Amino acid sequence: MAFIDYIKDRRIMGMLALLVLLAVADLVYGIHLGIEFAGGTQIPITLQTAVNPSEMSSIIATISQRISSFGLRNPTVQGIGSSEIEVTLPTFSSYEVNQTIALIDQQGYFQGILGGKEAVNNSDIIGGSSGISPNYQVIGSNVSWVVSFYISQPAAQRFARVAFGQGNKPLYMYLDRPTNTIVILNKSILEGTNVTSLLISTIGKKISAMQDAVAFPQSPIPIELLSTNGSNWNSVRSFLNSSRSRYSQVIVENGTPSYITSNLIALNYTVKYESIANMTPTFIETNATNQTIQVQTWPAVGLLSSPIVAAGLANGNVSESYEISGLAPSNLTETQAIAYANNESKFIASILSGGALPVHIIIGTPTVTPPTLGKSFEYISAVALVLAVLAVAITIVIRYKKLFLILPIIFTTLAELFIIVSIIGVLGSIDLANIAGMIAVIGTGVDAQIIITDEVLTRSKDSSMRVKLNSAFYIVWADAALLSVAMLPLLFSPSLVDVVGFAESTIFGALLGAFVTRPAYGAILSRRYAGAGTDA
Repeated sequence: MAFIDYIKDRRIMGMLALLVLLAVADLVYGIHLGIEFAGGTQIPITLQTAVNPSEMSSIIATISQRISSFGLRNPTVQGIGSSEIEVTLPTFSSYEVNQTIALIDQQGYFQGILGGKEAVNNSDIIGGSSGISPNYQVIGSNVSWVVSFYISQPAAQRFARVAFGQGNKPLYMYLDRPTNTIVILNKSILEGTNVTSLLISTIGKKISAMQDAVAFPQSPIPIELLSTNGSNWNSVRSFLNSSRSRYSQVIVENGTPSYITSNLIALNYTVKYESIANMTPTFIETNATNQTIQVQTWPAVGLLSSPIVAAGLANGNVSESYEISGLAPSNLTETQAIAYANNESKFIASILSGGALPVHIIIGTPTVTPPTLGKSFEYISAVALVLAVLAVAITIVIRYKKLFLILPIIFTTLAELFIIVSIIGVLGSIDLANIAGMIAVIGTGVDAQIIITDEVLTRSKDSSMRVKLNSAFYIVWADAALLSVAMLPLLFSPSLVDVVGFAESTIFGALLGAFVTRPAYGAILSRRYAGAGTDA
């Protein structure tokens, strides 16, 4: 029988059309390989408290949005049970991994505090509105960054009420402002801190400006100044001892003497260490005549910037657009400062875009899979798939002793594999669990091949070919339905995320076999053996 006679059959033609369509999709979008094959990094995350499925979905969406907004490539974020998440990055670059960890490690709660009142927060920001405009600006010797965002109309009206009468006062914008926290600041930090306008200010004025910056009656942050030689430690310790019922955490700089940190631990405080750079506030001049200053940024307490409220906003006017801005460190070269400003603006925009996490998280040690190991997995998986296809073909040929069966069996099995690989590889990524499912599908495919072949070759010659195939496919479809139902719990189980790929491949294979490749195989046999006393 000529080849053209076979492809006239709608079942064979349908399978060939699907193969062509998926081949085009593969060329356009490419096949995405999982970390086991392409190499990459897995970052384990543990939630401090268990969450329900809805909260888990929200956390996964937040983390995914942060990573994607920052521009990292094809991240995968999966929940495991009710308290664990796994982030997979198709990269082993230490920079990208560290940036991802930094993005995830932020609680992401944004606050704008004006006159000791909260004027704006995370829930006010319109989802996806935060953006970078522009990445940076070079003004003289300074390089600044800007992140803009929009808030809802009700939030803008509330902001206008808080801002009324607060003209020319700073709006302190915080990201993850600490709660129940005391800051112990070494006096030497303030002695070496200049104001951007080179205005020389006393330590007293700097402390006053810092206290204004952290003023918020609902969650005050006391600042304790420790003398350079630690001579006033007893006085600081007395305050800490009397404040234990209200505060639980103390922020100190790296390198703080052990006698201080051991005392803090003895008083049941959690000690958080910050670098000297983060502990050092930046100040700007607000009035040269009156020698007044304000804090512009202070990373240790999450202060991003402190823009001055325009007179228009202080008169009750409503605005829905806001900006967070900052300066790159002055000790960097222009190239380094531009890189810093770009990174800082992207980082903050990503946090604001993703939103706040509802629970605290603990990040585990990343696991790196090098590309060389991935290539080895890829080779072994390909060999396993080929051997499985050959085993199926040889089994059928031995059983029926007909060489003609080899080509249609291998062709339809390979077609089925190609379809599964294309669908999963384009829409998601292929991992080892997917490969295991494909091998299982090839193995279970032997049953369907035998059932169809038995019906076509061994059933009574008095039966029509249509009756033979209907009898065979009644069993094939029933098996596919049962297998799919059996795999569904694995597909939607959050605690068995590692076998989701196995369930995906098995279900796809069962359904494709029942409705695409097995009908095509049956059509080939029916046309080949239609003349043996039966009608097609």
